[in-house]
Amino acid sequence: MAVIKMNFLSKALRMPTNVTVILPTYSFADSLEGKQVDYIPGMKYQVMYLFHGGSGDDSDYAYFTNIVRYADKHKLAVIMPSVNNSCYTDYEDGTKFFTYVSEELPQFCETMFPISTKREDTFVAGLSMGSHGAMKVAMNYPERFAAVLLMSGASYRPGVPSMVKTVNGKFDLENIMKSPASGGIDEKINDPDYIKGTVNDVYAIAKRNVEQGKKLPKVFFRVGDCDHALYRATMAEKDLREWGYETKFEVVPGMGHEWDLWDESLRIAIEDWLPIRHQVIYPDEQA
Repeated sequence: MAVIKMNFLSKALRMPTNVTVILPTYSFADSLEGKQVDYIPGMKYQVMYLFHGGSGDDSDYAYFTNIVRYADKHKLAVIMPSVNNSCYTDYEDGTKFFTYVSEELPQFCETMFPISTKREDTFVAGLSMGSHGAMKVAMNYPERFAAVLLMSGASYRPGVPSMVKTVNGKFDLENIMKSPASGGIDEKINDPDYIKGTVNDVYAIAKRNVEQGKKLPKVFFRVGDCDHALYRATMAEKDLREWGYETKFEVVPGMGHEWDLWDESLRIAIEDWLPIRHQVIYPDEQA
């Protein structure tokens, strides 16, 4: 496999930013299994945009999960940006984190790397704060994503606490947990007046997608029954399903907000849940 750590000047962010990219290659496992992987001009990979959580960066998944091995085995390109604690949101000072991950980053990567631009080959995923970003991007651009994987969360929503103490699936709504500071932006995107009519009004946009007859991404949730994000994920899945989205919701017993859950979720999603080809897309298959 090729793991590329790069830095480039983002127009949307108005500063240099790091991105980690995984590109599958011919592997020793391929040779043992008799799989043929040829390097042909024009070959492409399916792609997953994978968003980190709060206080993380583009290197988190490479350090704390087996995403490199999963991507290589299943011939899936993975793009992992770094967005600080931005909640994947455009700031009023002109630093546009949502614009960056939803517009500039895909354009940049589609130009630089052999990844497919077809909807059926494109996925977005994230954990915790990254689940907010992944759902937000998928709902604002449903025509571009076949599926979204939400690990330990969903997009933030006014009136729905983002962190609820949960023990074995039971919610303590009397003592809502305070979320870590994110420069004040987390408070704003939970303000109905602030988000109304903007890309941040994710649930209104999700419902409108159904009303307008748009193609809807499949939405996969995986969260622990001791996870403080379980309540938010539960409420999100319920509404999306009732509105007409195809969803899958799995609660994992005995697990909380932790890397063991997220690593396992990535493996399961890539192996079984997402419409992964598990092979390179050659030019004669791209018609």
